[in-house]
Amino acid sequence: MKKLSARRRHPLAALVVLLFALAATGGLYTAFAPAGEAKAEQESSQSLAIEEGKKLYATGCSSCHGTGGQGTSDGPSLVGVGAAAVDFQVGTGRMPAQQPGAQVPKKKKIYDQDETNQLAAYVASLGSGPSQPTKKMYDPSGADLANGGELFRTNCAQCHNFTGEGGALTHGKFAPDLGDVDPKHIYEAMQTGPQNMPSFTDGALPEKDKRDIVAYVKEVNSDKSESPGGFKLGGFGPVSEGMFAWIFGLGAMIATAVWVAARTAKAKKS
Repeated sequence: MKKLSARRRHPLAALVVLLFALAATGGLYTAFAPAGEAKAEQESSQSLAIEEGKKLYATGCSSCHGTGGQGTSDGPSLVGVGAAAVDFQVGTGRMPAQQPGAQVPKKKKIYDQDETNQLAAYVASLGSGPSQPTKKMYDPSGADLANGGELFRTNCAQCHNFTGEGGALTHGKFAPDLGDVDPKHIYEAMQTGPQNMPSFTDGALPEKDKRDIVAYVKEVNSDKSESPGGFKLGGFGPVSEGMFAWIFGLGAMIATAVWVAARTAKAKKS
């Protein structure tokens, strides 16, 4: 007599057993919890950065900007300036300022990037504002240089001149040279409008256009950039070129005329 064949199990039976086992040991929770845990960890890290930033702020910034960032007679309010403004000002060494003046110049930075990020996190917690850009937003690779040049000449050349080499403004102020500025800081300057510069929101100047401008500035000031006209003469365009022609060209012509006249008078006397 043949033995009865064993009953075949349903294909999902093993999965059901595994799920029950995971549930009993807490494994089911672990399998579905990573996203929530990651978010909680991120929030905890952000809170820690804010606390550390608050300590740094109390030591190096509160004397001018107030204990809560509300501003004083010596410094403006920081409520709502955002993390990008802090990263620009502190990352370029402009803040903390050494002394008051018409304009705070770029100098060697005091805080490292981690400390700068902590300060930025604290100031951002005081009020919403532009956040720090990601590398993708200011990376010049693959950008439209022609569009960047056109936008720069339209919006920036009046102060920074045609190639971003800087220029004088009124009452001791100046537009700084952009040649050695980090692409991130150029982008942040457009976001936040530091000192005498207007801010360009994404509505006025979209992210792509900002990136194109960054690419143009870095390209035109690079060692690989060619100058078909010869000497750039500061990159100021026809004004400096015309002045050069008048001073040196006309001066050379006058000198030649004087020399010829002197030689002619001397020849007549002899």
